[in-house]
Amino acid sequence: MTLIIPSSHLQPLSAAQAMVPTRLVLARTCTVFDSVLKWAPSTCAVLKPSQLLPLQASCRLLSVGIVDHAKHREPSGKKLLSEKKLKRHFVDHRRVLFRGGSGGSGMSCFHSEPRKEFGGPDGGDGGNGGHIILRVDQQVKSLSSVLSQYQGFSGEDGGSKNCFGRGGATLYIQVPVGTLVKEGDEIVADLSHLGDEYVAALGGAGGKGNRFFLANDNRAPVTCTPGQPGQERVLYLELKTMAHAGMVGFPNAGKSSLLRAISNAKPAVASYPFTTLNPHVGIVHYEGHQQVAVADIPGIIRGAHQNKGLGLSFLRHIERCRFFLYVVDLSLPEPWTQVDDLKYELEKYEEGLSERSHVIIANKIDLPQARAHLLQLQDRLGQEVIALSALTGENLEQLLLHLKVLHDAHIEAELEQGRQPLRW
Repeated sequence: MTLIIPSSHLQPLSAAQAMVPTRLVLARTCTVFDSVLKWAPSTCAVLKPSQLLPLQASCRLLSVGIVDHAKHREPSGKKLLSEKKLKRHFVDHRRVLFRGGSGGSGMSCFHSEPRKEFGGPDGGDGGNGGHIILRVDQQVKSLSSVLSQYQGFSGEDGGSKNCFGRGGATLYIQVPVGTLVKEGDEIVADLSHLGDEYVAALGGAGGKGNRFFLANDNRAPVTCTPGQPGQERVLYLELKTMAHAGMVGFPNAGKSSLLRAISNAKPAVASYPFTTLNPHVGIVHYEGHQQVAVADIPGIIRGAHQNKGLGLSFLRHIERCRFFLYVVDLSLPEPWTQVDDLKYELEKYEEGLSERSHVIIANKIDLPQARAHLLQLQDRLGQEVIALSALTGENLEQLLLHLKVLHDAHIEAELEQGRQPLRW
């Protein structure tokens, strides 16, 4: 294959053109070839394909370089994680190794001054090691930010002229409200209120300088002691979600859809069971700046108290809820059995848990078969049932009013017992 190019275009380069950089010459050559391919006069010269390939490769290298340069100039910003990916990082239990800071060593030295031969010992003590303290922070919602081990800050060594070493700074670790601290099988702390703190590891004591050992029978002590190592402990942190109301129900009962309907929370919603694998908390706002926290607990199955279907991992988030919202799928036959099974699982997990204040919510009233099951459910249970549809928003006002009544009753009971009610 040959390429026909006019001979008038094959001119030698002048001295000025020879000084032009190679990339510009190649770019100009590519432009000439593009125009020549569209037009071929009678006076021509012949180029073989072997002579054309190097030029094509040079043009390709130039185009790649331009693209790379354009990509390099684009502003590089960190891509934000989607809400779905952020929820994957929810952690409700941790095993953490805590090591307190080591104390600084004492100094052994003597005072030196002109015309003062026996100045005496003046070695200072070492600083104490820093403690590690767990502190409740309301802005933290998960244990995902807690590392697997922590090392406290060590104290500085003592100095001359009776200078003491500086103590290590205290290391504070932020944990969410409702964090349970265990050492082995023993519960050592329950951080369930805002501002609660617990010392996870103590810092080591600083060593003593030789000034400390000065006595009447020893006027020139040279003894000094090293700093003590910090306390080392292995603690287990467990998070139990703190909320006013906890939505309890079987998988695919519509709990996440209901939470999206009454709050600004955005849990994942799909038409298959176990869509929710981690608890989500939504805030319902009322007049007077009152806020009610509603927790969407993952679906519970029969045998959950025996840890079937990760039942124990889900049930522990229900313990801290003040009252319950039993969400029943009204489209299924015999919906009253769902309430009985849910109460049975709660009672088997912790005695007295099923006796807390609650309201029964019959969801999916928008489906045709649900209307027929509603009367049967009310007759079987013998109590008020709130029938609604989380999808269409039907009868949500009745749920919000009843939720406010349960919250006010809880606040009044807490104040009568002299306890501070949970606030969000």
